Amino acid sequence: PKGNVARHLNTLAMLISGIIGSQKCHLPAIARKVPTGSKPQSRIRRLERFVANDAIDSTTYYLPYVQALLQSLPCGPLVLVIDGSEVGRHCVLLSINVVYKQRALPLCWLVVKGKKGHLSEATHIQLVQKVAPLLAAERTVVFLGDGEFDGVELLATLQALGWNYVCRSAKNILLREAGERFQPTDLLLQPGDRIELADVGFTAAEYGPVLVCIVWETAWKEPLILVSNLDFLEEAYGWYKRRFRIETFFSDQKSRGFYLGHSHISDIQHLERLLIATCLAYLWMVSLGQWVVQTGQLALIHRADRCDWSLFRIGLAWI
Repeated sequence: PKGNVARHLNTLAMLISGIIGSQKCHLPAIARKVPTGSKPQSRIRRLERFVANDAIDSTTYYLPYVQALLQSLPCGPLVLVIDGSEVGRHCVLLSINVVYKQRALPLCWLVVKGKKGHLSEATHIQLVQKVAPLLAAERTVVFLGDGEFDGVELLATLQALGWNYVCRSAKNILLREAGERFQPTDLLLQPGDRIELADVGFTAAEYGPVLVCIVWETAWKEPLILVSNLDFLEEAYGWYKRRFRIETFFSDQKSRGFYLGHSHISDIQHLERLLIATCLAYLWMVSLGQWVVQTGQLALIHRADRCDWSLFRIGLAWI
């Protein structure tokens, strides 16, 4: 590690404490809640130097905690969810999270200039390759993504890693079965349909064979199209429904928690370093919420007969 690691860790602890205390990501607001005796402007400058310091990286200051997190998770498949959200000024946070008890816990991320939904497939693959070394080879992995993440190069990367995947696709995607090319819209779909297309070629490149699932719940306006390397529709659809857990991470980081979108930071490297603190703060609150529940102390801060709070909300309330 570069620089004065002890001082960097102290500053990181200041950032985390200030983020939780203020429930904001704007550095002056964070500085006001940092528990030190220094003057407010001095605290702001110290936090600014931290997020601008090239010696600060997630490999040193975040991944060790992720490795401990992964080792603590229960046995069974690891469900990974990839998605993007706009943060700071004109930047997009692309993250891969692991699903745990209705929450998506951040493993790693990239921040890039642009808008949500317009990131390149190469960026998706770069993030997958960043998270892959963190996962034990013997763990089963199920990778979930929405319609932005159905590129054949990404699917091939996931297949080569030995991961299962379920990703949303478009209803006009080109498929090939028994020598015939067609689109899901050619099947005269109706609400209530559940159609399983096994061993089909996917896109004009005819990638595969893959499983394509068409699910149209009666309450929906249009069908859901899924591409997967699993064997059955019900299995793929069952996993995919867990993808929406990542929305809780983004809302806790933004509108329901730390207001990351209000950080006013436009430099992607500065945002990457700020995210080290916001993600550690998030993991701390979820872990603290779980501890409160496990130790039977929830009734001290919440009604005893029913709990409608998330682990994140419980952790914040306990603090």
